[in-house]
Amino acid sequence: MFLALISAAGLLLPVEGRANDYPTDAVADYVLGCMAANGQTATALRQCSCSIDVIASLLSFEDYTTAETILRMRQVQGGGERMAIFRETPFAKDAIAKLRRAQTEAEVRCFL
Repeated sequence: MFLALISAAGLLLPVEGRANDYPTDAVADYVLGCMAANGQTATALRQCSCSIDVIASLLSFEDYTTAETILRMRQVQGGGERMAIFRETPFAKDAIAKLRRAQTEAEVRCFL
């Protein structure tokens, strides 16, 4: 009986079947950063929480962290030729484009 309830609630779904496999600390970091940019209000909390949920439904956590890492590496001063991999490769450009599309969708669904 208990197993049937858990299964019916979706708790036994494989991770790939869940809409959001992002770790809690990553979600919290996103929401805190988003609220810093959009105001420390209850409305901002709801919008920012919605935003990360939309992003998580569109991007795997691996794709999200890859794009975030590339963005952070693009901010590094110096590095010269070694940093070109984060600015000029099709892989980096594609990863950032996927994140930007997910962010745009989140903006439309949660902030407008």
